[in-house]
Amino acid sequence: MKKKRWMTRRDLMKAMAITGTGLSFSRSSGLLALGVNEGWVKYTGNPVLGGQYGTCFDVCVLLESGIFRMWVSWRPKQSVAITESKDGISWKPPEIVLSPLPETGWEDDINRPVVVRRSDGYHMWYTGQAKGRSSVGYATSSDGRTWARQSKEPVLKPTFPWEDVAIMCPHAIWDGKADLWKMWYSAGTQYEPNAIGYATSADGLHWDKHPDNPILTPDPRHEWEQNRVAAAQILQWEGWYYAFYIGFRDIDHAQIGMARSKDGVTGWVRHAGNPIVRPTPGGWDSDACYKPFAVLSDGCWRLWYNGRQNHLEQIGLVMRESESLGFTAES
Repeated sequence: MKKKRWMTRRDLMKAMAITGTGLSFSRSSGLLALGVNEGWVKYTGNPVLGGQYGTCFDVCVLLESGIFRMWVSWRPKQSVAITESKDGISWKPPEIVLSPLPETGWEDDINRPVVVRRSDGYHMWYTGQAKGRSSVGYATSSDGRTWARQSKEPVLKPTFPWEDVAIMCPHAIWDGKADLWKMWYSAGTQYEPNAIGYATSADGLHWDKHPDNPILTPDPRHEWEQNRVAAAQILQWEGWYYAFYIGFRDIDHAQIGMARSKDGVTGWVRHAGNPIVRPTPGGWDSDACYKPFAVLSDGCWRLWYNGRQNHLEQIGLVMRESESLGFTAES
C-alpha cells in the first residue's frame, strides 16, 4: 500500500474546526460561526506559519507532485522565502530565495510575490518598496529557489492618478490561448492600496494597463468592503474568472470575499455570502484577515491567508469541503 503524501480531504476535515468558538462543523448551519461563512472552516491549530519566524504575510502556494510549495513575504528579513509542506499545515522552516537590492533605489524591502510555473520554468512578480513607494519587479527561476531578476527597473509602477504612490500585490496567470500574461494588481496609497487594476504583457516585462482601470473597486453598499479592496488572487476555472480578495471596512480592519467575472475585467459579481473569512474575536487573527491564496486539491479547497492581531501577522488555513464555490446564477 502506498503511503499518503498529503492528507486526504476526510483526514484534514477531521482536524478542522472553528477557531476559538468550540463549535464543530455543521453542513446545515449555513452561517457557520464567527470567523467563517459559506462552508469555509478554519483549522483549529491556526496559525500554521509565523510564531518564531515573526511576521509572515502575503503568500503564493503551488501544489507540485503532492507537495505544497509556499513563497512567503518574510518581514523580519525584508525578503521572499520558500517553505514546503505535505499537508498544508506543517511547514518546513522558511528559506530566503530572493533578497532586496537597495542599490536599485526602489527595493529596500521585497514582498507580496506571485509565482507561476510554465514549461520554461518559474516566473515571479514581486513588490519592491523604498522611499514610501511600491512597484513590481520580475524574476525567473528553473527550480523556484534560485531566482534571476529580469530587469533592474520595475516592470510596473504607478503612472495614473488612481495608482497614487503604490503598485503592489501582483497576481499573474499565463493565457496560452491568447499567448499573453494577464496580471491583476493593487494600487493606491502605500499603507494599503485602494483598488484593483488589470494589465497584460507578451513577455512579462512590458505591460499594458487596461484603459478602464481600476476594474474592481470598493462597494459602499457592503460595510465590510466599503473602504477599499485589494490583493486579489485570480483563478480561471469552469468558464469564469474567480477573485479571492481583501475587503476593508476601514484601513485597519479587513476580511476576505469572493467575486467572479466572465472575462476577468468587467461584470464582477460578488458572492452572496461575503465575507467568507472573518476575524475571530480574541483570536490570532482578531484584527484582520488579509491576502487569500486558494488551491483546489483532493476535491476540496484549501485557502491560506495572513491574519493580524495588533502588529503580528501570521499564516492560517481555512478549507471548504466541496469543489463548488457556492455561487448561484445571480451571485
